[in-house]
Amino acid sequence: MNISSSLYGIATLGYIFAMIAYISYLAFRKDTIGKIATGITLLSFISHTVAFALRWYEGYAEGLRAFWRPPISNLYESLIFFVWCLILGYLIIEFKYKNRSFGAFITPVAALALAFIEMSGMSKQIEPLVPALQSNWLLAHVTMSFISYSMFALAFGTGLMYLIEKTEDRKEPAYIFWTVSIGVLLVLLIAMGLDYLKFHVVATTPELAKAYLFKATFNSPSTAVSALSWIGALVVIFLVWRFGYVLRNIIVSFRLDTRILDELTYKIIAIGFPIFTLGGLIFGAIWADQAWGVYWSWDPKETWSLITWFVYAFYLHARLMRGWRGKKVAVVAVVGFVTVVFTYLGVNLLLSGLHSYGSLK
Repeated sequence: MNISSSLYGIATLGYIFAMIAYISYLAFRKDTIGKIATGITLLSFISHTVAFALRWYEGYAEGLRAFWRPPISNLYESLIFFVWCLILGYLIIEFKYKNRSFGAFITPVAALALAFIEMSGMSKQIEPLVPALQSNWLLAHVTMSFISYSMFALAFGTGLMYLIEKTEDRKEPAYIFWTVSIGVLLVLLIAMGLDYLKFHVVATTPELAKAYLFKATFNSPSTAVSALSWIGALVVIFLVWRFGYVLRNIIVSFRLDTRILDELTYKIIAIGFPIFTLGGLIFGAIWADQAWGVYWSWDPKETWSLITWFVYAFYLHARLMRGWRGKKVAVVAVVGFVTVVFTYLGVNLLLSGLHSYGSLK
């Protein structure tokens, strides 16, 4: 295994421990735990950064890539880069606003992304770039796309925190929305953890990964286990809905100004949206014309990128032109990141198209 892969492994464990520490800090409000969480995140980020630089150099040293080709050419490398951008953005926010409670909402996204790498068995080998990627547009299109994705993930976290603070009634649509969102995230983490405990699906082939992913729960050959898994998932979501006020009280106790959360969500999207427009859509169209002879082909990745663009365009339009504030636009920010996740992972894993090089293999 390359040194970079080992360092990525250390960073993965670090982010998972950081997630646990941030959630513990949120629950117990102990400054010592908060400082430990920040320290773990910083050390993990350093390991992550060194690993990224080493992988870049290893590809060059092995003669598989030119020096100016960054390691962001497949699903594994792009996930690594996405998490790196996400944690960098989070650390900037933490140090600027002097508040660690954000970490309990951002580090689970990073941990889930990196856990997906380990559970899915996607290839970690450094391989030559496929012909479609041997272009100078790689650096501009891919890096700008994932920088914008990471910013949308940050807006997801701040938008979710806003909804938690501003909703009290369990029957309120916004309350139902955020509790179900967190419940689904918890269900995914638990299901992937059970896969690992039962099958140890780590660094296997993509074929085995697809065969074992969620096999301990939802995709179990046992009808009873599968049915119990779905019932258990509904129970988890119900419990989050039933006792969501506890989390709300904890968040409120930090005395976060909801106006700051609302403004921060807007500022992050206002920066991420033009980056995505230029890098993800415009540069992508130019590159597509050079690689495939057509600017737009309604490839699944292109189509879902456009859907994502429309969601965030709607967010900015609703806020700037219609004067929307608060819960309505916070919901749009959370929904927007759901479309990002499907654009990023769902299209690659569930659909076929010209972007097939972004699959598990």
